[in-house]
Amino acid sequence: MTPSDPSAAPADTLTDGPRRGRGRTPGRVRGGTPLPLLVPALVGLAFLLLPLVALLIRAPWRSLPDQLAKPEVWQALRLSLFSATAATAVSLVLGVPLAWLLARTRFPGRGLVRALVTLPLVLPPVVGGVALLLALGRNGVVGRLLDTWFGITLPFTTAGVVVAEAFVAMPFLVISVEGTLRAADPRYEEAAMTLGASRFTAFRRVTLPLIAPGIAAGSVLAWARALGEFGATITFAGNFPGRTQTMPLAVYLALQSDPDAAIALSLVLLLVSVAVLAGLRDRWMTAAS
Repeated sequence: MTPSDPSAAPADTLTDGPRRGRGRTPGRVRGGTPLPLLVPALVGLAFLLLPLVALLIRAPWRSLPDQLAKPEVWQALRLSLFSATAATAVSLVLGVPLAWLLARTRFPGRGLVRALVTLPLVLPPVVGGVALLLALGRNGVVGRLLDTWFGITLPFTTAGVVVAEAFVAMPFLVISVEGTLRAADPRYEEAAMTLGASRFTAFRRVTLPLIAPGIAAGSVLAWARALGEFGATITFAGNFPGRTQTMPLAVYLALQSDPDAAIALSLVLLLVSVAVLAGLRDRWMTAAS
């Protein structure tokens, strides 16, 4: 019997060796959850879920159909869906090229540009609305030129709602698409260009299909963020029923006079949020695996 004979290996090596790593999930620690981690985790879960549970408990289920049948509710819902979709379209047209610029090109100050692009994520929405007024208002830096040259006035209009929502929602799409571009192999683009394709053709025919899942996820996130926007919208576009009053603004207004209507509108937004999470579940599960 030679030392290299497999039969000379210890029994535990033969039985345990091949099983090591089998059936385990990477990053999962064996054993129970430590109590110092379990208690704050459960408290945090309760902290996040309790307001949602309270909303469901206090919902006027019997009068809910009547609350949702009110004309002002459907006006706000239609305006919210239209403005969120239009803001997402604006974010796609402007945000995808911006994400490509940040991910694929090198230029001085790229880090600063990236920080400025993501600034609306941390900027209070009301401050964003004030900044939009100073830039695009009738007496704003650019707004006065739009008013004088083209007769275009954005504040307190439906177009102003779209602008405000696009301002706060576009960074979500840019971040998602930029991350997908950085993960995509640029050699496919380079191979296409060596075969005679222009840079734009390579982007359109090769890169776009590769990053389509990232664009879809970013679009959904941007749409959901635009749908729930409040601060920038009410500051820049006002709260006029049928023209600028979106669902979040309708909830705020109804809470002062009709709490049941506010709860009903909140349930609609909650349902939309759940649908967004369900739509992104497959992408998150794929990324986690």
